[in-house]
Amino acid sequence: MEMSNEIEVNASAGDVWAAFNDVERIAPCLPGAQLTEVDGDEYLGLVKVKVGPVNAQYKGKATFVERDEDALKVVILAEGRETRGQGNASANITATLETLDEDRTRVAVVTDLKITGKVAQIGRNLIPDVSAKIMDQFAGNLEAMLSASDSDDSSSPEGASAQESGDKPVFSPEPEAVDLLNVAGPPVAKKFGPLAGVVAALWIVRRLFKRRKNKKG
Repeated sequence: MEMSNEIEVNASAGDVWAAFNDVERIAPCLPGAQLTEVDGDEYLGLVKVKVGPVNAQYKGKATFVERDEDALKVVILAEGRETRGQGNASANITATLETLDEDRTRVAVVTDLKITGKVAQIGRNLIPDVSAKIMDQFAGNLEAMLSASDSDDSSSPEGASAQESGDKPVFSPEPEAVDLLNVAGPPVAKKFGPLAGVVAALWIVRRLFKRRKNKKG
């Protein structure tokens, strides 16, 4: 599934480029995402999503495939597996920056997404509808982060680095799961909500049946 989105950020292209190349700073801007560890050139973390009552957590890694500062283009490959379940997800994300003016940047994002598992079964048709709204949330979070960084920089020692080399854990707040139905809004939720409810009910019944079976065994 390929999705194309565009966002505009109230910040210079240089600041946005620096943020996109600093995963520790940008990861919390993406709804449902959490960076947990930096392992060399790999960034380990998790993403939480849900469709109504059905939750899924994908744990995996992200790596830079390409970073072209002249073209203001970055390509990131993210891969994850459900922590409870058989689902997998991978996304090849290409972000290209364009300067609109001194303090405004357009970011074109093309995502090639592959997803399997219970969330894919229920929410696959929702993903194109919610991707633009999630990107809008991301843009707002990115702007807030950059504004806060500008304030912090004024009091930070000169030459301080945003990232250090080597493996290290990352301490960031645990994210809330992104509810695809809520993000999609009433029209889409009304269209797909009943289907999600039926599948969720079947999933819950199956879990209860497994628990009872385990107790009897």
